[in-house]
Amino acid sequence: MNRVDYLRISLIDRCNFRCQYCLPEGAELDYILRQELLTHEEIMTLLKEVFIPLGFSKFRLTGGEPLLRPGIVDLVTDIASLPAIEDLSMTTNGFLLSSLAKDLYQAGLKRINVSLDSLNADTFKTIIGHKKADLWHQTWLGIQTAYEVGFDPLKLNVVVIPGVNETEIEALAALSINKNWHIRFIEFMPIGNAGLFSDRAWVPSEEIREKIRQKWGLIESNIKGNGPADVFKIPGAKGTLGFISQMSECFCDRCNRMRLSADGWLRPCLLNETGQIDLKKLLRNGIKTTEIKEKVAQLLVIKPDINYKQRDSGNDTGIYNRTMSQIGG
Repeated sequence: MNRVDYLRISLIDRCNFRCQYCLPEGAELDYILRQELLTHEEIMTLLKEVFIPLGFSKFRLTGGEPLLRPGIVDLVTDIASLPAIEDLSMTTNGFLLSSLAKDLYQAGLKRINVSLDSLNADTFKTIIGHKKADLWHQTWLGIQTAYEVGFDPLKLNVVVIPGVNETEIEALAALSINKNWHIRFIEFMPIGNAGLFSDRAWVPSEEIREKIRQKWGLIESNIKGNGPADVFKIPGAKGTLGFISQMSECFCDRCNRMRLSADGWLRPCLLNETGQIDLKKLLRNGIKTTEIKEKVAQLLVIKPDINYKQRDSGNDTGIYNRTMSQIGG
């Protein structure tokens, strides 16, 4: 079991997209009231007095869509200023990035991942649930702007959807050839929308690799990330190709992360809610941070069993109670 030193922090559960793999079509969510979100100060307290003392040094800001969070640049500034931070990154859909990329970079954000599931504007509309609005070009502008202001390498996340965008695998992989862009192909996870696909649930990573291998060849890369991706590259390419295979190639034994939801729930596993702790409630009830740290430390001890429990038992009872946007991805 890897040392757990990576925390994904959801800043907000709202999003300006309604991606098929994140929100079921037609679903209406009960969004968290603003006063129920962890505040700026509460996030900083948890980082300084709980997570960093427990050895966490890598942090990723997520959502919903984190760029919708009021005061996002100030929060990045404060987190980046903490001396124990080794890596601070963000996952975004990129739509608001063209106006915020420079400020985020100057605030100390070190890396950014942008979700881009298609290079076709019409396919993009279908995936993100906005069939009437053309949002692809604004998203693409955000990606270009982020790269121009200094986010290098830039990562693009691609959820491969059967029958929707799997014909674009080669085109998306080609983005890594001439620029230092890291493309991450992610197997669909049936969270929040398990009945999305009729033919098959996901495209296995090995099938994706084989398509790329047949066109250009594929070699292992010596560049490794903080997460579970198996990293390869097209020979001679400037960037890399990562494959996150949570469905076909279980990587629980390599998991080094915890997740903190926007309303303060600490989850040890994306697919299992066993052991989760309501940190916001503890803070607002005046529990000392030394006691909160001890509770989190105890959860770290049992985390390996929580990961394997769901995978081994095949019992889904008690999991998937929230959609991906509510969990924080």
